Parts: sequence; structure tokens; C-alpha cells
Amino acid sequence: MSIFEALSPVLLRLPSVSRPEGHLPFKTRMMWTIGILILYFALSNVPLFGLSAESIDLFEMYRAFFAGASGSILLLGIGPIVTASIVLQLLVGANVIRMDLSDPHQQALFQGAQKLLVFVMITLETLPQLFGGFIKPDEAIAATLGVGINIVVLILFIQIFIGGVLILFMDEIVSKWGIGSGVGLFIIAGVSQQIITGVFNWKLNKGTGIPIGLIPKWVYLIQNEGVEYLLSSDMLIQGGILALVTTVAIFLMVVYVESTRIEIPLAHSAVRGARGRFPVKLIYASVLPMILVRALQANIQMIGTVLYSRGITIFGEYSGSTPLNGIMYYLAPLHSPNDWIPSLVDQHYTSLGAAVPAGWQIFLHVITDAAFLIVGGIVFAIFWIETTGMDAKSVAAKIGGSGMQIPGFRRSTGSIERVMQRYIPGVTVIGGAFIGFLTFLASLLGTIGGVGGTGLLLTVSIMYRLYEDIASEQMMEIHPMLRGFLGGS
Repeated sequence: MSIFEALSPVLLRLPSVSRPEGHLPFKTRMMWTIGILILYFALSNVPLFGLSAESIDLFEMYRAFFAGASGSILLLGIGPIVTASIVLQLLVGANVIRMDLSDPHQQALFQGAQKLLVFVMITLETLPQLFGGFIKPDEAIAATLGVGINIVVLILFIQIFIGGVLILFMDEIVSKWGIGSGVGLFIIAGVSQQIITGVFNWKLNKGTGIPIGLIPKWVYLIQNEGVEYLLSSDMLIQGGILALVTTVAIFLMVVYVESTRIEIPLAHSAVRGARGRFPVKLIYASVLPMILVRALQANIQMIGTVLYSRGITIFGEYSGSTPLNGIMYYLAPLHSPNDWIPSLVDQHYTSLGAAVPAGWQIFLHVITDAAFLIVGGIVFAIFWIETTGMDAKSVAAKIGGSGMQIPGFRRSTGSIERVMQRYIPGVTVIGGAFIGFLTFLASLLGTIGGVGGTGLLLTVSIMYRLYEDIASEQMMEIHPMLRGFLGGS
């Protein structure tokens, strides 16, 4: 008996959002999606009661794709959901835990285990920050309430835990009652907000006295700097021109790649003339495995930071959430040109009062991040299709179950699987490597609002797929018979 079977009385009784009975109209799904989006924005502006202003945000550089808000009840964002998914995908993918995810009972156990693990991850990601001194309680509030500082720590933990649970169930509501997934929706919301802020923010940078937003910055530089500066390389990077070009280029490239596909012809075995196509996209596993890669790096960095706060410096030293040396420096993700152009790296580390990395160290850091993204993209893309029913065997079963077949081949699930086996594994590997390289390239060049290459790629790809989901829902409204093939009811 597997551990999941032993825990089945618990896993199958965890609170969950019930599925709608029958088909939901498109307007109803849109209302649920918009309602959850509004709730997300509202919760991201609810500050944590009892939080000190001296607290350090360990996930500051990962906010774009963790979809959390610093200092708010949604401090952890989708981090626990993603981390739980990483752990289970690695265990199932490596056959440490053997599960047949095509079996509805085992699939239910897997989903229950993932939910239970999310609760565990909320706790494991919160407690080290509380006891490590990164999430600090406000002593003035403790004095005002007349309670000990430990009571305020407990209040902070309860608030963060509630926020993590709310994100989990909001994701489940969107997945079952809305359009797309809640995780994707929250990423779009967070990244879009950062991009808009990065374009229009008129607040001044405390260090330079120049507006932070792209447009206000350009206006300021045109008014206060000469033509020589405006045509210099400083304007290219510090002026945000490179970030703008990268953002537009990545947007166009992802839209193009998302539309690149191999279409396998299908025909209905019983209804003559009923034909269709099964698209195998170049980015078959989507860009969501990139969340898993960056989340793995984020959790590694969190462990390093907590260890350093406890006086363990063997893995590296930190200034806030920035690794200064050691293995943690090489494992840290790149976010912008400030992380790899030597002159900019010098400025950054000098401002922190730390030793500047040597040229070979910067080069090794860049190579390590590239390898992490490309190899991690391949590995997690393979795990993703295996655990989400997108592998050749599962796809063949769905096509065969809908009454469709591939013209010219025997009418059996086995023949469909053999055809799918020619395309899906290869495209998964190529797509995972390509999206890893694209993420690496965007991270090197920087993006508007500091959303990073991962955040930008995720947003564009998720928006494109959300558009396809909306189009699919509208199509099913017009042609109800399509629901059977597309998995609806």
C-alpha cells in the first residue's frame, strides 16, 4: 500500500471547491474570473497587522511570478502552491512515488496530497522568515496591545497562513468555475501591475533623484541632460531603452512561438465528414515549468539566507536578500544587466559595501543560470506533461474516447499513441530548452518594471493561452457538441 493510499481518508476529505454541475455559460465563467481577480487585488492591498517596517522581503526579486505583495496578507503569493507542485512532480517523475494519474481515484489522491503539501509549504515558508528575523513584529504594537512580542509573531503567522490558504482556494475556484487557472491569472495581474508602474511611476529614485517610471524618466533626462548623454550607452541601459526593446521583442517572439505548432489530422470514426486537428505546440508544456525552475532557485536562496542569519556562512554571505559570495551567488538567478555587466556589478556591490566579484566569477554565474534554466526547463517540462495528462498515452486515450481517430491508421488507442509518441516527447524537450533560453536572454537584457525574463514570458504566454481558452469557451457556446472532445460536459 502506498503512502497516499494510507492517507486516503485524510486526502479525500480535505476541504475543496466543488465542481459545477453541468456546463457553465461563458458569461458565468467570466464573472467568476473577474470576481476572483478583483478579490486578489483587494487582498494584495490588505497590510499585515503587526508587521515592522524594518522587515526584509526575501522574495522581493521573485514578486513578478510569485504573484504576492510585499507586506500584505498575500505575502507568499503562489509560492507554496508552486513548491508543493515541484516536490510532488519530482517524487512522481522519479518513481519514488508510483501513481497512475490516468486513474481517477489516484488522480484525486494526487490532488489531495498536493493540497495537503501546500498547507505544509505555507508553514515551512513562513516560520523560517519569522524566526530568522526577516518578518519582524512591531514592538510598538505589542506595547500598545499590552502583549508579548511572541503574540504578535503568532498573529503575523495566522494572517500569512490565511492568505496562503485563500490563494489556494481562489486558484481552485478559477480552475473549476472560471476560465484558465488562478495561478496564471494572478501572475498576469502582478506582472501587468509592475509593467504599468514601470512605465508611469513618477516617484523619485532615492539614490539618483530621477523618476522611476520610463516616461517620467525620459522627460526628466531630456529636460536636464545634454544631447551627448542622451546618445550614450548609459541612456541605453540606465534610461530603460534596452528594457523597452527587450520587452517588446519578447512579447512578439512568444506570441509567434505560441502559434507555431504541428497539427495532427483527426476524423470521427462514426460520423463521416467530421474532421478536426490536434495541435502539438512548440511550447507544448507551456511556460509554467519556468515557474517551477525559478521557484526552486527562490527556495534555495531562502535556505541560504536563513542559514546566513544563523551564522552559517559556508554556503555564502548575504546583504539583505542579495547573495555576495559562495555557492549561493552562483545559484542566484539573473534579473538584469546589473547582474552581469562588470561596471554595473562593481557599482552594485560597492554600494552594498561588499567585495566585487571577479570577472570569471560573473561569467560562471551567467553560465550557471543559463544551465539551470535550460536543463530545468527540459526536466520540468517532461514532468509537467506526465503529471497533467498531456503525455502521449493520456492524449491518445482522450482522442480515442471522443470517437476520433487518425486517418490512415488502425482504429485503436495504441495506434494513436504511437503517432503521438513521434511528436510529443521531442517537442516537449525542444520547447522546454527553447523557453529556458528565451527566459535567460530576457533576464540578461532586463525588462520594463523589473518584472524579469521569467515574469514577462509567463505573462505573455498565459495571456495568449487565456485568449485561446476564452475563444474555446465561446466556440462551445455556439457548438455544444465540441464539449465532449474538449473535455467539457
